[in-house]
Amino acid sequence: MSDCCGCGKTLEVGRMQARQRRVLWQVLAINLLTFAMMMLAAWHSGSASLLSGSLDNLGDALTYALSLAVVGASVAAKARVAMLKAVFILCAALAVAAGIGWKLAHPHLPLFESMGIAALLNLAANLLCMRLLWPYRQGDINLASAWACSLNDVYEGGAVILAALAVWAFGAGWPDLLIAVALLLLFLRSAWRVARAAWHELRGQDEGCTGSAS
Repeated sequence: MSDCCGCGKTLEVGRMQARQRRVLWQVLAINLLTFAMMMLAAWHSGSASLLSGSLDNLGDALTYALSLAVVGASVAAKARVAMLKAVFILCAALAVAAGIGWKLAHPHLPLFESMGIAALLNLAANLLCMRLLWPYRQGDINLASAWACSLNDVYEGGAVILAALAVWAFGAGWPDLLIAVALLLLFLRSAWRVARAAWHELRGQDEGCTGSAS
């Protein structure tokens, strides 16, 4: 009887991991497509906030690829990968900061039409990713960190839409830079939160091992 229970649990875990992999493949594909679209739109419009969003999508694609690699791995392995995800988010933030600096040195008025269309498409894609990851937002550190990236993307998509509207309303480029700075702060906050959660998981594992040894 215990063998049957064990087989049932193994099958259930296998189904859960298959569902997780399927969702991660889907959001990975969506983010790669939106990255390409946003990069083209950022180049066409000259928008710093669109460039920030495209780099964020690339970082998320790497994050989802890492999440795929550790589905079914130990909690400690997932926590270490989550720490690496935090580093990716931080790198995206640094790239955004560099883009802001370049735009400040070479100011010009972005094309709000390109910004708006790309931002709307990006927001729709981000909402779809968030819907796909919604059931896993409070799961293990691996899927929870992927959910955190998806939530950031929704904020970013809405912010770029606001930037496009403000550029159109004021006829100036400063709203684009202002939103880019806000996204930079959001990325830094997200990197800190993911790294802190991963650190707590790793400490919990270490304390558990210490307790077992004693």
